[in-house]
Amino acid sequence: MDQGDVDQKRRRFLVRATSAASAVGVVAVAVPFVSSMLPSADVRAEAAPVVVDISKLDPGQQLTVQWRGKPVWVIRRTPEALKSLEKDENELRDPRSLVEQQPAYARNRFRSIKPEYLVLVGVCTHLGCAPTYRPEPGTVSSDWPGGFYCSCHGSKFDLAGRVFKGVPAPINLEVPQYAFINDHEIIIGVDEPPEGLSPSAA
Repeated sequence: MDQGDVDQKRRRFLVRATSAASAVGVVAVAVPFVSSMLPSADVRAEAAPVVVDISKLDPGQQLTVQWRGKPVWVIRRTPEALKSLEKDENELRDPRSLVEQQPAYARNRFRSIKPEYLVLVGVCTHLGCAPTYRPEPGTVSSDWPGGFYCSCHGSKFDLAGRVFKGVPAPINLEVPQYAFINDHEIIIGVDEPPEGLSPSAA
């Protein structure tokens, strides 16, 4: 074997060794880079479904939880509140919830699975302010039937989160995906309870 063959083999060996080392280096750099692009544990937890205990919620009361960085209200409506939803439909912009701000199972007068319980994202559909729960008639104005009032720009919603005509908010408040796990718990963020959680009869 002459010196030229030895040099050629050595050259090929060095090229292969360098290529292999480079590939290992690229993988070593890429793994942390890709990992840094994945959502953090906090972000994943924030987007996860939230289980809410409603067993201590009395008629007329509101409970607020955080889901996906937004406040979500759970309200147990009184019989009087449910009756009020029939009265003012001619004053509402979208009384039948035709705009898709709710899952199909909440496209009804009550905008809920069970009429007694209302679940809403507590963010005004005008500019993202937080409306306040004003269930008592006459508390916002003399003709106020009860509902949600956004003091930022005066938007008004009824006790199903349906927007009134003549206010800045263009559409109803959002109803998130949710499901009843049993008579005392709901889960927000999914349409059906995960396996292992048995839903009650709706």
